[in-house]
Amino acid sequence: MARSFTLIQLRYFMEIARLENMRAAAQELNVTQSTLSASLSQLEHDLGVQLFQRLPNRALRITQDGKRMASGARLLLEDADSLSLSISGESQSLSGVLRVGLFAPLAAFIAPKLLKEFSTKYPNMTVNFIEGDQSQILQALRNGECEIAMMYDLGVGAEFAMEPVERLGAHVIVSQDHWLAKQELPVQLAQLVDEPLVLLDQEHSREYFLRLFSVLNLEPKIGYWVSGYETVRSYVAMGLGYSILNRRLPHDQTYTGKTVVPIIIADPVLPITVVVVYPKDLPVSRKARVFATFAGGSDG
Repeated sequence: MARSFTLIQLRYFMEIARLENMRAAAQELNVTQSTLSASLSQLEHDLGVQLFQRLPNRALRITQDGKRMASGARLLLEDADSLSLSISGESQSLSGVLRVGLFAPLAAFIAPKLLKEFSTKYPNMTVNFIEGDQSQILQALRNGECEIAMMYDLGVGAEFAMEPVERLGAHVIVSQDHWLAKQELPVQLAQLVDEPLVLLDQEHSREYFLRLFSVLNLEPKIGYWVSGYETVRSYVAMGLGYSILNRRLPHDQTYTGKTVVPIIIADPVLPITVVVVYPKDLPVSRKARVFATFAGGSDG
């Protein structure tokens, strides 16, 4: 026999799944906790499955059945919204909210331009970026906190599908007073291994940069482990060492007021790819698919 549920139940369920906290979901939906709890209990009863594990302090942990339910509910609610627009005679353009995970070091480079261009083309869509490191974003995908994500193709397991957005090489940066700054010639990494390296200390990124040395049988002298992209550039600008980065900014100014000088690497360099990531075993909504296609065709 077919199981029954309402769209209201599904909308309540999706907000609970996003926040994994009954009190927070009730506040977000502007309903009482008792209303929300009753709706969830009825939904679980009608479906015959447990969608959440109940934890102390009204916290919840979504189950595997809950994750499958969230994926299907997302598509069903999207279809319901499209049907409503069709009946009312409104435009069939995309509408609603899409949550996109974003690797934090990419945010300043990708988010503003992509958001501006996407909102211009799809004005009824709201895109909310959830920033974090690679592991945090992948976990957000697993939990259903976001539907798709943009990150580097590093440390992404077989449970996820990836689509390329942008390929980036690597380059060295030095201070304007560095001896390499005035040569304007490509540099071999062997020329720098005895100098302090200001290493961008982000999970997977640091392994990528260190691998550039190891494939050449070189071992860099790490002077500083720095987690912020702009902080790395500022250290280098102040003459504290050199660094290797992937994305070239349109300017060489840093927060210190001093500049860095980018230099091409003469050695063969493995590129890194910005990708759109989503779980393989879950269907992708039309909103997410359109966003992924748009991001892949963007110049950002």
